[in-house]
Amino acid sequence: MIRIFTVAVVAILLARSAHAQPSPFNVTRAAQPPTIDGVLDDATWQQTEPMPTGEWKSYNPSRGDLMPDAYRTDVRIAYDDRNIYFAFYCRDNEPDKIRTNVAKRDSAFNDDWLALSLDSAGTGQSAYHLFTNPSGSQMDALNTSASGEQFDADMLWFSAARTTTDGYTVEVQIPLQTLRFKGGDAVRMGLVFFRKVSRIGVSYAWPEMLPGQWVFDRPSHLVFSNLQPRRLVEVLPSVTYNVSQARADEASWNSADDKYNFGASGKFGITSGITLDGTVNPDFSQVESDAFQVEVNQRFPIFFSEKRPFFMEGMGLFNIAGAGSGDGNMRTAVHTRKIVDPIFGSKLTGTLGKTTFGVLNALDDKPSMLASFDSSGRPLPVPNRAFTVARATYALRRSDYVGGILTHTHLDGRHNLVAGGDVAIRPSSSQSVNASLLVSRTTGSVSESGVPQDLGGISAQASYGYNTRKVTIGGQVEHYDRDFEMDTAFYNRTGFTSAWTYNEYNFYPKGGTNFWLQRVFPFFFGRAGHDRVQGGNDDFIHTGIRFNTTRQGFISLGYMNGHETWRGRRFRLANTVNTFGFIQAFRWLGVNAYYNGGYSIFYDFENPFQGRQSNAGFNLDFRPNQHLTQEINVNTVRFDRASNGERIYSVNIVNAKTTYQFDKHFLVRFLAQYDSSAKRVLTDLLASYEFVPGTVAHAGYGSLYEHSSEFLNRPRLPSDKYLMINRGLFLKASYLWRF
Repeated sequence: MIRIFTVAVVAILLARSAHAQPSPFNVTRAAQPPTIDGVLDDATWQQTEPMPTGEWKSYNPSRGDLMPDAYRTDVRIAYDDRNIYFAFYCRDNEPDKIRTNVAKRDSAFNDDWLALSLDSAGTGQSAYHLFTNPSGSQMDALNTSASGEQFDADMLWFSAARTTTDGYTVEVQIPLQTLRFKGGDAVRMGLVFFRKVSRIGVSYAWPEMLPGQWVFDRPSHLVFSNLQPRRLVEVLPSVTYNVSQARADEASWNSADDKYNFGASGKFGITSGITLDGTVNPDFSQVESDAFQVEVNQRFPIFFSEKRPFFMEGMGLFNIAGAGSGDGNMRTAVHTRKIVDPIFGSKLTGTLGKTTFGVLNALDDKPSMLASFDSSGRPLPVPNRAFTVARATYALRRSDYVGGILTHTHLDGRHNLVAGGDVAIRPSSSQSVNASLLVSRTTGSVSESGVPQDLGGISAQASYGYNTRKVTIGGQVEHYDRDFEMDTAFYNRTGFTSAWTYNEYNFYPKGGTNFWLQRVFPFFFGRAGHDRVQGGNDDFIHTGIRFNTTRQGFISLGYMNGHETWRGRRFRLANTVNTFGFIQAFRWLGVNAYYNGGYSIFYDFENPFQGRQSNAGFNLDFRPNQHLTQEINVNTVRFDRASNGERIYSVNIVNAKTTYQFDKHFLVRFLAQYDSSAKRVLTDLLASYEFVPGTVAHAGYGSLYEHSSEFLNRPRLPSDKYLMINRGLFLKASYLWRF
């Protein structure tokens, strides 16, 4: 018995040691700062020993395969009173096959790259993710335990990289003002490294990321001796000039309308962990137009991403557990695109011990909910809409947390108040559980018949995940009352209860080698629920098989079948063929394509009917050299009446974008978009220079064309053509002062 017990104890200890966290690494203070040029010949790096990283292992698409010695990566770290420095020596036995491009920020993910995840506060709740490709082009994200990676934010840091005869080298400089941490004699920060080898399509990490885990679960730790934060003070003045002109009729234009806009934003570090952001009279115009999407016969609202810098930064903190994951109903608890034209905005965000918090306020000058007109058809003054969002999380263990959220909007006597909480826990290394509950109260609203009414309701969800190298199991149960309303959120519908599950089983043919077929996984997705608004039940299954290959290849072959209730009638939903995939066919060409077809619904409120729909599309990413990129995206939809084959509609969407990146700061881009359903063509020419995030200059010209029959609101004639109906020029400049 004693022998058995001893053997069991030894086995447990060995198992624990196999996944033990690395010992803390004491970072060397630099006698003089290195020059960030991508060349590792500085005295700092010559005098700094490599960090003992040990074995890097794969996490995508395969799990746990040892990184070949041909890709051995050395890491050196140093710091001083102003910055933290990293130097990477990334070896590659086939350097001529390294894929790299001179690209604008956040657009080089199909290249080879090197990245780090730095949890500067050491709370296990948020981390800075900084990526650099071998040309020094940057990608960055703020990762939170509630929202995962959010690439909206652009942080101020510096990088340089160069290819060599045996790989590539990277240098990174992170100003202490960019980071949030509590100073002291021994400051600890969590750290994970990543590296992607594009041609084999495999990403590696150190320390190893086990299945179902992420950067907060098993990081290494850096220790900085006598490191003190630097107070963050930023001022960002901006000026914008716009001139626009609209067509009056087929032969003439209205007078041009031009305007200047002067604004200012700023950041102030109240403490080392708390920052106040503010903006007054901001210009929140988008530099790049939204891509056209299919908007015909859509049951649910179409989501457009936020592209305005003030609202992009740090918004992952304001999301809640379960939102934006899997097939859930709520995409995000705070969708700032609902703030149309703010007069001012403010954000207070920070960390106090284990508590991370944020408060967002904005006053919207042009709320989209009201459109009132007098008896002559002239628009009436619209009241401003006030937004307030408060969010806080308390760290429990690693990435585990409990949180709360409060949102309030006020518009013309109508108040919408939502309060709730969420929790996320990992009971074991392979399991995750989260849940959230929201309670809404809306007062001062008016029914469709004009009767004043007060509304209230709840939404709740619970999710579970189980992930090992072989098996993935996930699911969610959610409930929404009919009268639940959350003005700040983006969600599809209310008045239903449903559940979904996703399961897959993984096979790894010749794992750990460069065999072309890396992973094979059959999968099953199922969803069922009851819709109290539409008056019936929904059910749906999607099953098939998927493959990962070298060259970042991914192929999915599936079958879909189910039913959906709409306006009290039960309709069939089915795709006898459902396939999509991507492959980096050559260093200069990436191809993405999809096709599905089967039974669908024509979502008419008075006369819905069963139809058959086919969807097809492709995306080409063509890069003949490191500076030029041509992207072409084509989507087509065909919808026929199922009973007699009558064609109800056809939609063709084309989005094309040509970009020439002179260096990582300066680009010229031409955008052309076509929507056959709206009979619109949009063109957009932009020249953009970004020295660092905030210090930018843009010059652009855009035009919108519409078919003359649409513009003149008459039947189509053979002589009709596309008319330019709007045109405009804009100039924008801003400069970041960091004190």
